[in-house]
Amino acid sequence: MNAYLLLANGMVFAGQSVGAEGVTVGEVVFATGMVGFQETLTDPSYYGQIITQTYPLIGNYGMNKDDMESDRIWAKGYIVREACKTPSNWRCEETLDSFLKKNNTIGIEGIDTRHLTRIIRESGVMNGAILTTFDPADPANAEKTEALLADIRAYAVTDAVKSVTCAKPEVYNEKGETHIVLMHYGCKRNIVRCLVKRGCKVTVMPAFATAEEVAALAPDGIMLSNGPGDPDAVVETYEQVQQLIGKVPVFGICLGHQMISLACGAQMEKLKFGHRGGNQPVMNLVSRRVEITAQNHGFGLLFPSLGKLIPELSGGETEHAADGDLRAWVRRGIAPVVMNERFGRIRLTHVNLNDGTAEGIQLLDAPCFSVQYHPEASPGPTDAHYLFTAFTRLMDGEENYLDIDTAKDRLAGWNFAESENAATEEN
Repeated sequence: MNAYLLLANGMVFAGQSVGAEGVTVGEVVFATGMVGFQETLTDPSYYGQIITQTYPLIGNYGMNKDDMESDRIWAKGYIVREACKTPSNWRCEETLDSFLKKNNTIGIEGIDTRHLTRIIRESGVMNGAILTTFDPADPANAEKTEALLADIRAYAVTDAVKSVTCAKPEVYNEKGETHIVLMHYGCKRNIVRCLVKRGCKVTVMPAFATAEEVAALAPDGIMLSNGPGDPDAVVETYEQVQQLIGKVPVFGICLGHQMISLACGAQMEKLKFGHRGGNQPVMNLVSRRVEITAQNHGFGLLFPSLGKLIPELSGGETEHAADGDLRAWVRRGIAPVVMNERFGRIRLTHVNLNDGTAEGIQLLDAPCFSVQYHPEASPGPTDAHYLFTAFTRLMDGEENYLDIDTAKDRLAGWNFAESENAATEEN
């Protein structure tokens, strides 16, 4: 069956249908991951969006029940160059096409995804629709096309966090020694797995639980999860976060990072085309290590909005860079600190090496830190897993909890040296 992608600017791409039939409207974005397509589809952070995969072959190792990050697909649609019809992997349980149909998700394959990605990079993310019902490029369908274009241009992602959060508290690993409250803004299952793996009891709370309800659980730490949508649209959420900072150790990722930033009074910006995929390079200014990270966000923190630089803690600098490019701090090897009106000193800890945007902050006068990316994901390497170790160190009261040798941390538990020595002795 033929399928079509209609963009808000009127451009039409023709391809073949994959998944369900019909019409779907959403915000068209691109993701650069070579693998992890099932995790991408089931990540609640993609709520309201039509995902374009830049890697040309998707579905080659199939889908299975173990790689679900939630109970369903949250994306509004899916765009691929080629959807593999004969996946080959021992874990495969079904094809991408059948998975999309089961989740009533409309997709399209066979279009030039490189061309589409360049359009988004140059023009910014834009709304669009995937449809199988008619050809929008056919003059005979001009009236229907104009009506659909009106719907596309009027579309906006709304009530995102409200739509993806859990309805009631959920508890995992009841016997865990360390109690973590995980705020569900759209969290992925692997966040819970990573915390449980470290011996934690995890209480997952709905996004709009009050600070009083969270504090009543007497947690050892609070983790703010990833999630979809415009961070400025969930005022009641970051107002609750503001009340929790300073009372208990807090760690935020993705939308959780944005909630902490907004609680500090910061301003956010909508990025031209966002960061989505598993190959985003980030510099940890504290340890001077580079991490290859998995990301999925369309908004970012404007670091200068947190406050004025403290010269003695920022290499003598008194003014933020006029162009806003934070890679200047990377080149100088400095993690700058500002004075925030609400929470005192705040340090810039992580910077995106592709575009110089902020990727992490640390409150120096309160037990709180956050990153814009996903430490629970594994984009090939496990570079960012150390952040869970940093969180446990923060809860233990360690002052330099972020200064971790990530190379050693990600190899913790492996025994390469012992295995090599044993082989040598046998020989």
